Formats: sequence, structure tokens, C-alpha cells
Amino acid sequence: MRVPRTGGVALLALALAAAPAFAPALAPAAHADEVRDRQRRVLATLDTETAWKSTRGANVTVAVVDSGVDARQADLAGSVISGPNMLADIDRGTRPARLHGTGMASLIAGHGHGPGGRDGIMGVAPEAKILAIRALAEREDASYRLYRSSERAEDAVARGIRYAADHGADVVNLSLGKYDENPEERAAIGYAIGKGVVVVSAAGNDGDKRRRLDGDGFAPYSYPAAYPGVIAVAATGSGHKRAAFSNRNYSVLVSAPGAGLPVAGPGGEYFLTDGTSDSSALVSGIAALIRSRHPKLPPALVTQAIIAGTRYGPSGTYDPEVGFGEVNAARALAASDALTTPRGGSAGRSPGRSLGTAEPGPIEIIHRPGWVTPVIVIVTAGGAAGGVAAVVIAVILARRHPRVPGPAPVPAGASAGGVPPPRAVPGPWAPAPPAGGQAPRQQARGEPRTPQEGPYDPV
Repeated sequence: MRVPRTGGVALLALALAAAPAFAPALAPAAHADEVRDRQRRVLATLDTETAWKSTRGANVTVAVVDSGVDARQADLAGSVISGPNMLADIDRGTRPARLHGTGMASLIAGHGHGPGGRDGIMGVAPEAKILAIRALAEREDASYRLYRSSERAEDAVARGIRYAADHGADVVNLSLGKYDENPEERAAIGYAIGKGVVVVSAAGNDGDKRRRLDGDGFAPYSYPAAYPGVIAVAATGSGHKRAAFSNRNYSVLVSAPGAGLPVAGPGGEYFLTDGTSDSSALVSGIAALIRSRHPKLPPALVTQAIIAGTRYGPSGTYDPEVGFGEVNAARALAASDALTTPRGGSAGRSPGRSLGTAEPGPIEIIHRPGWVTPVIVIVTAGGAAGGVAAVVIAVILARRHPRVPGPAPVPAGASAGGVPPPRAVPGPWAPAPPAGGQAPRQQARGEPRTPQEGPYDPV
């Protein structure tokens, strides 16, 4: 049995009176209806039925940069665009398992199968297309050991992101992670966001591994989730609380269900999985719904809509356990509608007049000890038809949470219960770390690689 949360997946036990840890997988064709039954809780949490009254993700492409996707899986039939294999020279003709990537694709765009699509996995955006790009190997692959030691594999994810941005992806899902930065990948994400692509990634699964945590219980930042502009997603479990394995740190922006989720696998199999990978895929599905309804909404406003639609988070503020809260597809769509609804006013401005309805105010810089100080300026402006535009200027990601004792300073007007940490949002990109910041660790040629220093694993 494959172990959850570490890149593998546990076989879905669908016995009628099951002991889930030990029961065998049943024949998928006979029990695909039970897969849907197990999925209903997640779909209800996301309120997909309400969201689907507006859109089901048509005309949107989500790139799944992962271990590969089985296009013949019944729940994905007709929905998969086969992209390149960035590990072709490592695979050397072997057949990848494609377990993790197929599972993530099913959560994003599965459409079920059988009469009325009632059986199997229903994704959040069932009418979206999946652009499948293989850029990581999993333990079940024959090429996995070579992948772990290959320098060529280190930039496979970056190449996959750039390919997605250049070939029509509206959203890129990155259900993967490690603890070292990669300059090529950082630049690739900036390139994608600059082309209007929404990038979503998993926050990581070391939240219950004490050896990984610092004295405050924070997990280290996982990349690509911690890069500027990326929607970093934590996992929730029972009671809409952070799942024990989910990383807790200030990269977390939002959260989504991630414990005990059924997913589709190659060859008609189904699996039961835990992990922030699943959570990331669900949020990518919500981003696809928003992009289907509002194709030109920029990544920053897609992110804002997803945040505005969250529930079960800290009231009006932020918590590194779950970010701004657990996502909800219907509420996120409603928030995206509000972001694109004209607020009235004239159809144009005379030359020389400033944008907006009020005089510009001073720029507030929030200083937090131990952080790189960001400067974020958001200008709300009336468009040609009285619409709303947002310009985000100069953002820098702070890499470590504060190490000083006592509460962080609270800006004027903010709740004393907590404030969001400096959080980079999609906008103009700085391809290199700021002066004085932590430089990415460079791997010396021939130096032994640990699992966190080599290529990615699924999370």
C-alpha cells in the first residue's frame, strides 16, 4: 500500500464495511459510484453545485506540471492535452506510472463517467481542459533513482511552467515542493504571471514532522509555494481546521480540503489520498471557474476573489495555519463578479485628471521585525466603462517569519487579532532576491543531493 502525503497515494478501500487502512481496492467499474459518494463531502464544502450554475470551467486550460496524466482514464476522457515530457532523456523509453499527476488532474477537471457522468471523480471545473506536462518522477517510476541524481531534472519544472505559459494555459497547478529555491523556476513563475497565468502550489506536508519545525512550530518555506505571486494552499481536515500534516508558515494564503480525498488513477483505479497536493488542485479548479467566467481577470484579482470567498478562517484577518480561510467555489465566483462590476461614474476622464474618485493618499509602509519590507501600492481606477482596474507596484516576498518575541506590530485600523503578513501578490516581478536577502542555495557539481536539494517530489 502506498503511503499518503509523501508523493505516493493509498489505495482507495471501497469495501462496504471497510477498515480503510487494510481493505483492498475494489474493482473500479463496480464501485465507481462509491467513489462519488466519498467525494460528496468535499464538493459540498466547496459548494460546487452552486458554482456550476454559473460556469463549469469551459474554455479554460489548466496546466498540470506533475508526473504525467493518463489521458485514457474514463473520468478525464477527451479533456487532456498531451504536453511534452521534460524528463524524456531520463525516462529513456520507460513508461511512467503517472499516478500523482492523474489524481491531481481528476480533482481539477474530472467529469465522471457512465450515464450522466454519475460515477467516478467529478473535478471542480469539469469542463476545463488539462495540459499534461511531465516534469517530476515518483517512486513508482523505473527512472526515479536516475531522476533523483540528474542535474537535468533540476530545471524541469521551470521548463514546464514556461511551456504552459507559451501554450495557452490559464492556470498552472504545481502540486509539488522542496525547500530550496531555484532561480530558473522563480523566473519562470514570474514569466507566467506576467503573461496572465494564475499559478497555484501546495504548501507542503511536513507540519507533523517535529524535526522539520522550528521552535515556534513553523515549517520551513516550500518552493514553489513561497515564490511571489503564487497562491500557496494548505490542507484542511475535520472541522475545517488545518490538517496535522499541512505546513504552517507565512507562505500559506488559503486552504482547502486535503485529507481523505478520493482521486482517479491510471487504468481505471481510484485512490484515497492525503496532502496539500490535493488542496492545491482544488484551488486550481476554482481559479479555472473564475477564468471561465471572467477570461481577462488578471492573476492578482483572481487571487483576491479566491481570498474574498473563503470561510472558516480567522474573522477578518489571517492565520498561518489556514491563511485567510478555506476556499469556497461559489463565494469566489461571486467575489469575482463584484471585482468586474462597474461602480458607476463617467465613461471617461478629461486629460490631466487623476484616476479614481479621491485624491491620492500617502503610501503606508508596514514594518515588521525580521521581514524584508514590502511596498505595495494598489491604485483603484475607473476604466473606460467605469470598471475597476488594479495596479500593483513593487512587491517583495519576505522569506522568514519574525524571530523576535512578542506580537507583531498592528497597522492602524487593523484588527488586534492578527494581520496578514507581508504577502507578495502577482505583479511586477523581481527576478533576483533583493539586496541583502537570502540568496538561493547553489548545488555544487557532484555534491550529494538530499531529497530537499534535488529535483521535486509530489506533495
